[in-house]
Amino acid sequence: MKIAIVHDWLVTYAGAERVLASLIHIWPEADLFSVIDFLSDEDRAHLGGKVAKTTFIQRLPKARTRYQRYLPLMPMAIEQLDLSGYDLIISSSHAVAKGVLSGPDQLHISYVHSPIRYAWDLQHQYLQESGMARGLKSKLARMILHYIRMWDQRTAAGVDDFVANSYFIGGRISKAYRRESTVIYPPVNTQAFTLQEQKQDYYFTASRMVPYKRMPMIIEAFAAMPDKRLIVIGDGPEMERAKAIHAPNVTLLGYQPFAVLLEHMRNARAFVFAAEEDFGISPVEAQACGTPVIAFGKGGALETVCGLDHPQPTGVFYQHQTVESLVAAVSEFETERARITAQACRNNAERFSEERFETEMHQFVEQRLSVARQSRVPAAARAPQAGPTLVSNDLSGRVVQIKSV
Repeated sequence: MKIAIVHDWLVTYAGAERVLASLIHIWPEADLFSVIDFLSDEDRAHLGGKVAKTTFIQRLPKARTRYQRYLPLMPMAIEQLDLSGYDLIISSSHAVAKGVLSGPDQLHISYVHSPIRYAWDLQHQYLQESGMARGLKSKLARMILHYIRMWDQRTAAGVDDFVANSYFIGGRISKAYRRESTVIYPPVNTQAFTLQEQKQDYYFTASRMVPYKRMPMIIEAFAAMPDKRLIVIGDGPEMERAKAIHAPNVTLLGYQPFAVLLEHMRNARAFVFAAEEDFGISPVEAQACGTPVIAFGKGGALETVCGLDHPQPTGVFYQHQTVESLVAAVSEFETERARITAQACRNNAERFSEERFETEMHQFVEQRLSVARQSRVPAAARAPQAGPTLVSNDLSGRVVQIKSV
């Protein structure tokens, strides 16, 4: 059996690429495809050294650094990948990978990190944060995103089964594509984040400094709590804004190697998280260290953190991405933190291990292959029947439910 794995683009090794690494670990014989591939040798080692077969965008000017500008060309580019010789196609998609062309004798399973965020429910936020809320650029961007929405919805028909990385994303899949999905949580390297029972007197956050992560908001909140110390790891476009918030109790460390991040995460009183994520790996990594999480109560965090209403809580939620709401959550955590144990945090994190993901994903694909093979057996060979045989486009007989959305 020939297997193809399709990824959106390969530029850095982040959350989506960790899923890709696990998929390659399950199916090491698979061929890899991507719109572009500019991974470093160090990052490529996580993928078993595989080099992706790419599209014409790979050869366009500044594709390595300004690939986002080629988004309008990506739907056409991904459709030019010839996968006609493969029996099984697995796409890992948060943008265009699910749009590869496939035939009726091929099984296409798409692991969706999210339908294209900036084209669907986050369009207005994206345009605002990109400075394109008004003017000629805004009109052009809205036309492009409208085209991408239509293409994204149309190509959903070419996917046999959707796998969502959370129930939150399963809801987005249902809204955008009107399709059911099966939830298989992404892999988290819980073995690399070891349990630390004793905590020190500081709070911790770590993230890329991009607008939706709301890092300056976290810093502003702790500036309003001068008796509480915050350590911040991360760099990016919002760094200058973060530095402009003068708070003696806040330490900005910028980018740090993994060993430094791990030490701070293991020893922190709590990990502070302000983003609305599709899943959110960092809160799980923190819990694997036995560190409670103070998280914005929307998106994937609701599935990875157990709030105070849980018998074994692992964190506290706040309801608004505001300084006031976060300050109140920190106060609530201080009052209730005796109820949260490091071991409960660790136990909860183990639900998202790499081993669990690879087992669930492998079992799901094998089940779908088995059902697909059976559906291709001519009806006359399965059971005698009178009259002509009609070919149905109903896929319901091919659905195997695990955890559907």
